[in-house]
Amino acid sequence: MRKETDSLGEVDVPADKLWGAQTQRSLHHFSIGRDLIPREMITAYAVLKKAAANANHTGGRLDPQVHRLIVQACDEILAGQHQDMFPLHVWMTGSGTQFNMNVNEVISNRCCQLAGTVLGSKTPVHPNDHVNMAQSSNDSFPSAMNIATSTNAKRRLIPAVKQLAEAIRSKSEKWKDIVKIGRTHMQDATPLTLGQEWSGYAEMLTDNLDRLESSLGGIYRLALGGTAVGTGINSAPGFAEAAASEIARQTQLPFVTAPNKFAVQGAHDALVQFSGTMRTLATSLYKIGNDIRLMSCGPRTGFAELVIPQNEPGSSIMPGKVNPTQAEALTMAAVQVMANDVAVGFGGAGGYLEMNVYKPLIIHNITHSITIVTDSCTNFRRFLVEGTQPNRKKIAQDVRDSLMLVTALSPVVGYDKASKIAHYAMDNDLTLRAAALKLGLVSEAVFDRVVEPEMMVRPYVATSA
Repeated sequence: MRKETDSLGEVDVPADKLWGAQTQRSLHHFSIGRDLIPREMITAYAVLKKAAANANHTGGRLDPQVHRLIVQACDEILAGQHQDMFPLHVWMTGSGTQFNMNVNEVISNRCCQLAGTVLGSKTPVHPNDHVNMAQSSNDSFPSAMNIATSTNAKRRLIPAVKQLAEAIRSKSEKWKDIVKIGRTHMQDATPLTLGQEWSGYAEMLTDNLDRLESSLGGIYRLALGGTAVGTGINSAPGFAEAAASEIARQTQLPFVTAPNKFAVQGAHDALVQFSGTMRTLATSLYKIGNDIRLMSCGPRTGFAELVIPQNEPGSSIMPGKVNPTQAEALTMAAVQVMANDVAVGFGGAGGYLEMNVYKPLIIHNITHSITIVTDSCTNFRRFLVEGTQPNRKKIAQDVRDSLMLVTALSPVVGYDKASKIAHYAMDNDLTLRAAALKLGLVSEAVFDRVVEPEMMVRPYVATSA
């Protein structure tokens, strides 16, 4: 162990760790559960601390050696080093202060190592005076939240959703001429093509991509520079703009300083909106997963319209059984995202006066949602969508047997007579054609010309002539 100090006195810290007194206090007082501060926040904070150091150095407020050491330590963190030096739990102070100090202490102590000074000496780089210069946890933590959310949305989530949409759209193009029976209320309806059905799924995801991109607009506005309550005390004029510009340069994303720091420190509405947008995406994925699960149910006694990949045995007792496990995983992840959004909503409402005090909760749930949606979309695409094939024989049989093809006859014989044909066919176990002819409500020639499934998948009104 070694002795480290903070404003409350001395604390024993493990000798081989880069964190300091405040991190150690947090480990002692907030050992709640197993949820650690999202790893995405480590990277986001390294980006932020490097940007702040660059802005302060350019402004002549940070010594060149101190600046160089801070940047080197941040670059190491960005390269994936020192990950085990960030052990703090989500369930801590609502401002995230201890995690901000965890980052400050690790960078300071790594700078000590690089400079050849004693760990904990805070020389030549002090965690508060240098690493945290012109910052407060109250503006840096929400800024890191925004950086973590937007970078992972742009680099992971959006590409994964886009690839899934493209894979589904590719199937819809291949299947554009496969006529099948539509279903409403889980009952037979008029025909459509399998391609049309799947084109709806692709478009749902495309719409969600537009919503995600739009919701990032508010997240690009950073609180950094507002310091404690939004006034910017202890940050030099121009620091907020310079730091935001540095963050934009590092991430290649359009970050700017928020025009009103009081709005983005007292509340995190942009993150709440993004979480709600993720919930909308989750509802789309839930519907898509469940639809495909229904269409593939069987293989002999269900809809059985789709043949899905056989990835793993489905039962420990029933030999040969295969289950739609990718659909199950996707829909479970979607449900979790919906639950996460509830927590984010309550957390977003927890902005008391000049600061929201549910920051760790909000970012924990948002990063969790991004991760599980990204991974489940990728797996659903790779292990289900790309290998799924239509069961053409079963689809064609269902089209032949459907009574709802009678809908095309309504403009010719009227709704009441068409309904009579359908009920007669059902009650007497007849085909639609046989029922129509037996009732004498339409001729063979008219029936064969009008009741043509391929004509019914687009705007079409039959005539008696």
